[in-house]
Amino acid sequence: MKVIVTGTSRGIGRAIAMKFLSLGHDVTGLDIAPSTIDDGRYTHVISDISEGELPEADGAEILINNAGVQDSGRDIDVNLKGTIRVTEKYAFRKGMKSVLFIASASASTGSEFPEYVASKGGVVAYMKNVALRSAPDGVTVNSLSPGGVFTPLNARVIDDKEKWSRIMSLTPLGKWAGADEIAEWAYFLTVVNKSMTAQDLIIDNGEAARAEFVW
Repeated sequence: MKVIVTGTSRGIGRAIAMKFLSLGHDVTGLDIAPSTIDDGRYTHVISDISEGELPEADGAEILINNAGVQDSGRDIDVNLKGTIRVTEKYAFRKGMKSVLFIASASASTGSEFPEYVASKGGVVAYMKNVALRSAPDGVTVNSLSPGGVFTPLNARVIDDKEKWSRIMSLTPLGKWAGADEIAEWAYFLTVVNKSMTAQDLIIDNGEAARAEFVW
């Protein structure tokens, strides 16, 4: 299958792209940063999803909206408006089978930076809108909301012993997910899943049950 993934140069987006590539799929990645993937089935497009030119990427069957920023002053523009922009371009084309949004557990708890929470909450609401509009064509549309994940974006708290200890004390399973695990969930929701749509799946090691944001 042909897959579009945004934000593929690092973290969760890169892990998702690598998962699909490892199983023989063709992946087009969009990112503002250069490619970090060397694979013949991978096409990299440097683009700012909030305002840059988007490639045609004809024949895409899966769209995974992952690109995002955190506490940047552009959270709404990139995380929400950029995601809407990408989705409206690709999601309703003939042949599309599944759309996935990478949101955040904070969309449900409200426990993070104000603009970031608002942007991700908007993504979850928009996901449901897209799901309803796509259902007549048999397209599944869901969102995946991770809690803490080991990515470069979270390095500042992972590397702070005091904050990390506090985070772990508030996380029932006492750990964070790896980007590769989130990629497994993304693959399941877009390829294996045929019946679940309009749902937000929280993968947070129980964090939402005891929400207190530490940064």
